[in-house]
Amino acid sequence: MGRFTTGVTIIGTKHADGIHAMTANGFMSVSLDPALAMVSIATKAKMHEMLLASGRYGVSFLGADQETVSRHFSGRPDLLPDFSFDEIAGAPLVRGALARISVEVVDAHRAGDHTLFIGKVHHLDDTPGDPLVFYSGGYRHLLRAAHDTEYSDAWSGFCLEPTGPLTLAS
Repeated sequence: MGRFTTGVTIIGTKHADGIHAMTANGFMSVSLDPALAMVSIATKAKMHEMLLASGRYGVSFLGADQETVSRHFSGRPDLLPDFSFDEIAGAPLVRGALARISVEVVDAHRAGDHTLFIGKVHHLDDTPGDPLVFYSGGYRHLLRAAHDTEYSDAWSGFCLEPTGPLTLAS
């Protein structure tokens, strides 16, 4: 599964002792109307019980310059990153992240050794920048900006003109 390239997020929630956060790449947008998002959390992770108890979480999408923040929350606290949290709509969010959402858990589904926490989005903000990317066990960075005209929308995956029924070659 490590061959699937993902962004890097920090999942955060509040509990009695303060804020608990972890690095995760098991995130996806589920629905636009209503706005729903999902995180996949291992049942043995501390975050699992905290999300069940708090019912809220924040997701911060990290930028290319925030690798030390990711490493810190993935269990390597030897690197002390320069970061802080903002609390918005009841969830802790990493200040300076590319995008941030605050979510209220509306459903949880056990799936093997993980639980899928589906939540309704109550807050979203974003800022320009390049994402931190994870692939095959390591952090990566994009080589080209999205606005590079050489690789713009030459193939968007959508057919703009009707072409008739789709046929698949065997």
